[in-house]
Amino acid sequence: MDKHYKVVIVGGGSAGISVAARLVKDSKSLERKVAIIDPADKHYYQPLWTLVGGGISKKENSERDMKSVIPKDAIWIQDAVDSFEPDQHFISTESGRKISYDYLVVAAGIDVHWDGIKGLKETLGKNNVCSNYSYEHVDYTWEVIRDFEGGQAVFSHPNTPIKCGGAPQKIMYLADDYFCKAGVREKTNIIFGSANEAIFDVLKYRQSLEKVIEKKGITVNFGCHLIEVRAAQKEAVFEHLATGEQEVIKYDMLHAVPPMQAPAFIKKSALADSSGWVDVHPYTLQHKRYKNVFGLGDNSNLPTSKTGAAIRKQAPVVVKNLLNMVSGKPLDARYDGYSSCPIVTGYNRLILAEFNYDKEPAESFPINQAKERMSMFMMKKYFLPAMYWNGMLKGIM
Repeated sequence: MDKHYKVVIVGGGSAGISVAARLVKDSKSLERKVAIIDPADKHYYQPLWTLVGGGISKKENSERDMKSVIPKDAIWIQDAVDSFEPDQHFISTESGRKISYDYLVVAAGIDVHWDGIKGLKETLGKNNVCSNYSYEHVDYTWEVIRDFEGGQAVFSHPNTPIKCGGAPQKIMYLADDYFCKAGVREKTNIIFGSANEAIFDVLKYRQSLEKVIEKKGITVNFGCHLIEVRAAQKEAVFEHLATGEQEVIKYDMLHAVPPMQAPAFIKKSALADSSGWVDVHPYTLQHKRYKNVFGLGDNSNLPTSKTGAAIRKQAPVVVKNLLNMVSGKPLDARYDGYSSCPIVTGYNRLILAEFNYDKEPAESFPINQAKERMSMFMMKKYFLPAMYWNGMLKGIM
């Protein structure tokens, strides 16, 4: 073995950094004994990309050097994981290192599968085809919206789990709002092709969003997903999930959201369930087969939305239960499936959806959060980024 650590964390995203920060803060005995494995040079606050695509923020504000967010008492191993050997308690990296551990936390995020839609990768960032799921191209979304002169604007939502499930519709609402301000909405047809069966899973927020869609005059096609982009013809090909039939829709702008999947090194490992996600207990976040392994965030099979807000509630549970295990105590911390989606519905309006495993509202404020509010929009724009950088990643929120 090249190196041994008490705790190894795979992934330096919001989940991995939050857990590392809490571990070294809550247990002095773990200082310099927690390692984070991640090959990236940069760390991103991705929830900001909706506002970047809408022309409200700069994408550079979502970026930090990875070394700046690594907790000072943790070790950063800048490498990529190749495989897990959970029976022998070690990890192999792409550079050939073998790193052993007493406890493992898997927080490697989710892979955006750009090749999952035929023709998308070749035309993304040009020809009026954009996506807020790409840091490289997110500012092109704003360019397309800003320069749009009317026609058919098409937005998609894939038939896989995705990070921030509300993001595909948020940018659509911002585009509608901007088209109204620019005087081109009356000559614009907005179409939302979604693999989902409804605009939102939680009834309270679904009813409010249905009213938003009706008010905005948006056409929604449920039960279909984008499978091909024909850039030369400006055609988006959707497949209807129930029948397999294909429908070709002409577009003048297309905001495409590609399918997403668990990272390949997780999918092929013994840690994965049959769908490729880290197989964890939904309440304790402990792996179902390997007791010294925990998982959280987008790479887990937790039956809730994959959001940063969910991670903010998952991280304390992982840390508490891991430290309890180290001390020989019961794993008594519980995660109730909390997730949140601040759904931007315009340039000064937002519905703050908060809910749990039971798809019931789990709201933080003594107001009706299903109502569009400017105060909630300001919270997303100013407070949540500050809370992320200065609180969540420091292990204090």
